[in-house]
Amino acid sequence: MLNLVIFGPPGAGKGTQSAKLIEKYQLIHISTGDIFRAHIKGQTPLGQQVSQIIAEGNLVPDSITIAMLEEEVKKNPEAKGFIFDGFPRTVAQAEALDAFLEGINTSISVVIALDVNEDELKARIAKRREISGRSDDDADKLVKRIDEYFTKTIHVLPYYEAQGKLSKVDGIGDIDTIFKNLTDIIDNY
Repeated sequence: MLNLVIFGPPGAGKGTQSAKLIEKYQLIHISTGDIFRAHIKGQTPLGQQVSQIIAEGNLVPDSITIAMLEEEVKKNPEAKGFIFDGFPRTVAQAEALDAFLEGINTSISVVIALDVNEDELKARIAKRREISGRSDDDADKLVKRIDEYFTKTIHVLPYYEAQGKLSKVDGIGDIDTIFKNLTDIIDNY
């Protein structure tokens, strides 16, 4: 089973590249952001709780995120593999993901970090905000999300580096060139 984590700050291109990787490798895409948005759109009790947390620009607590992620994996027992987008965001989440996957006799194959500088991120998200109208792309929330990534989330990378599973790819440039760089890494697994 091929299990990938696509890592990077908001606007790094995780969603764009994930879509291409899913098509090439027939993976099941699990985006915590998409899961949260589906619950919010459905106005589930969890969605209402998550909506308030996200609206304040905060990260959803691990217990909620992990439970939803496990539920999504269990919905797809015949999957060739999964691509985790936007998760894990903390070392505790990474440890919980490893423990869960081990319990179903699999593991993370590779973690790929998309490297994109802060100026490029802000420009990309400003453009995305015009098109999608995502509330979490508002300028003040964006600064908080980017800061959250660079002060907290980025500390997950050494966890995977210590396992020999981390690769980094320049996330600036032509989408197809970035995709080729990603597949060159993935094809080794």
